[in-house]
Amino acid sequence: MRAVLVLLAASWVVQADDSVVLKIADQKGNMHAQLEAAGLLNNLPYRIEWTEFPAAAPLAEALNAGAVDAGIIGDAPLLFSIAAGSRVKAIAVDKSDPVGTAIVVNKDSPLKTAGDLKGKSIGTGRGSIGHFIALKALEQAGVKADRVHFRYLTPGDAKIALASGAIDAWATWDPYTALAETSGTGRVLINGRGLISGNSFLAATDSALGDDKKRQALQDYVNRLARAERQAYASPDAYSLVLAKIIGFPQQAVKLAFGRRKSHWQAIDRETIAQQQATADFYHQQGLIASPLQVEPTFYRGVAIKPAD
Repeated sequence: MRAVLVLLAASWVVQADDSVVLKIADQKGNMHAQLEAAGLLNNLPYRIEWTEFPAAAPLAEALNAGAVDAGIIGDAPLLFSIAAGSRVKAIAVDKSDPVGTAIVVNKDSPLKTAGDLKGKSIGTGRGSIGHFIALKALEQAGVKADRVHFRYLTPGDAKIALASGAIDAWATWDPYTALAETSGTGRVLINGRGLISGNSFLAATDSALGDDKKRQALQDYVNRLARAERQAYASPDAYSLVLAKIIGFPQQAVKLAFGRRKSHWQAIDRETIAQQQATADFYHQQGLIASPLQVEPTFYRGVAIKPAD
């Protein structure tokens, strides 16, 4: 538990009168910013304690330790966490265009295709969505994973390593991809279109789902989240300004990352479960998941999402 708490980057508390507390884990302020920009954190019938994480791995650790009740996490890292024994379930899915998940190289790099990565070093987080896209890109190019050198780094360390030339490529995701592009230091070698599903999940612990009051609060939270995302796309400048302040990124990078996602929250459906099963099967084939994983039991389908007004 202490190791998890050390990884917490920042926390905010949204005040409410009710005694129910949801401990929500966010990545780079995404959900928090959308809800704040939409004004949907006012007059909550429960209280939210926010914790921000720089990437999925420490967030998954916090979920597994019970330090948080729910958090946003990509499809691949969620599987990695569940395979490791996490007692969590996906309760809603955020569908998006995966163009911002990418393999990034320095702007003057001689690398032109995924095939050029053979014999090169790639920085990413083990089990992250960046790791997943790198493996998929290599497979498509006919390059075996053991013919490249993976270096497992945090996003901050990978960014520095790429700039210094310590690694040849960085397999990452937005807003880090957008930051590399808009800063003029990096360019996208391969993006996620055609390689990954673009699914991110709101995952909740079994203990939170087993608590009637927390489960009701999670249902309300998901509907607020879906509404906030719709409002964010209606006012991208206002939203990107709020998010830029929260995560300390330039607004230009934040607006690029959000705008191209074209994301929307929806309830878990059969197609999503099938996509997640395909991802699990690929992870097993690559040796990242030791045993075959049946994903259907890792979904909770009791959360509905109200349609747009």
